[in-house]
Amino acid sequence: MIKHETRKVNELIWRDKLYPRIKTCPTTVQKYAEDLEILPPVEINQRNEIIDGWHRWTAHKKQEAETIKVIITETESDEELLELAIARNATHGLQLSQADKKDIARKIYHATSEKDRDAKKKQLAKILSVSDRTIREWLSRIDKDAKEARDKRIFDLWLACWTQEAIAEECGCDKATVNRRIDDLLQNGELSSLQQTHTAHLTDFEPPLYNIWKFKEKSEGQSHYGNSEKTILDNLLYFYTQPLDVVVDPFAGGGSTIDICAKRRRRYWVSDRKPVVERENEIRVLDITQGLPTPPRWEDVKLVYLDPPYWKQAEGKYSKDDSDLANMPLELFNATLSGFINKVSKKLKPGAFIALLIQPTQWKSPDKKFVDHVADMINAIKLPINMRISCPYESQQCTAQMVKWAKENKKLLVLTRELIVWEII
Repeated sequence: MIKHETRKVNELIWRDKLYPRIKTCPTTVQKYAEDLEILPPVEINQRNEIIDGWHRWTAHKKQEAETIKVIITETESDEELLELAIARNATHGLQLSQADKKDIARKIYHATSEKDRDAKKKQLAKILSVSDRTIREWLSRIDKDAKEARDKRIFDLWLACWTQEAIAEECGCDKATVNRRIDDLLQNGELSSLQQTHTAHLTDFEPPLYNIWKFKEKSEGQSHYGNSEKTILDNLLYFYTQPLDVVVDPFAGGGSTIDICAKRRRRYWVSDRKPVVERENEIRVLDITQGLPTPPRWEDVKLVYLDPPYWKQAEGKYSKDDSDLANMPLELFNATLSGFINKVSKKLKPGAFIALLIQPTQWKSPDKKFVDHVADMINAIKLPINMRISCPYESQQCTAQMVKWAKENKKLLVLTRELIVWEII
């Protein structure tokens, strides 16, 4: 029986433990968020559990919408809910990968009684659009595959700087198992070779030779206000870290630090004052005015990367709160940011680095007065500077109004942006 109704957005439930879609798409969420009115209803069951429409639901959360249109399909069990979700996915939405289908087959198969398993194999082959032989191969190795999936999850969470206790709880195993898996990776697996070489940067990377880093085109990925250019962090990883070093980013924005660190096999501890909803399960919540990051071991941290709001340039973009860096008076902005950097520096060990990306404020400052945040930070941070790198914007970011003002007032428009790298000695 199908019903059409409206629900409050926060009433809907996503059973991610039940329906293991491994990959979601932040760019799809952003696209949907721009056109909420034309999106079809989300399908849920009588318990408000989502059957189909995670991206549509998350787009409503991103826009902070209060209500959402739903279609209600009653289900009798978790197994029925999951099988309905698979059937819907087969006709629309982001298609399941082979890895997703394999995980779903295992989950359903585990819940199937022994006497029904032969029939369930045929049903799974049909609804997942794979051959009977494929299903048999997936399920004949169920114990081995489950172990591999668990080990991969352990590795991914370890890269994300989860504690071993938290990893054990998430993966449904004991801490000793987590310890053994990580030790095995460090001593015998992929990580062992990474520790000895820079192989993670041998492909898809061209090291810069000069301290001017220009980017004619923005790297592909999620569009998010204030999101860091991935190439800047990639360059920093190359020059200032080794594989398996820990990178801390308390202004994680849309999550580009996660993406590039995972690609280059750096461990990462990322947070933000208000993580984007589509990555809130990956980005910790931290307001730097309330405290410092809490990586498992500060001695493992080799790079702290800071791309904060550039004062008035970001005013009101993230929140209306007075405690938001972008909304503070200049003196408090300088004191808060420099105070945070100085406190972090005391946590780091010699050989670590702090990199701050920042641009002077002009157009949005009072009377359009040039405010040199770079000089302010250098004066406030009493650490040796390892390098200063220019990361200018392209002139296309200046509007016609800004160009007209510059001509009429004989003023220069600011395109400069600088990366200051301090070294802990």
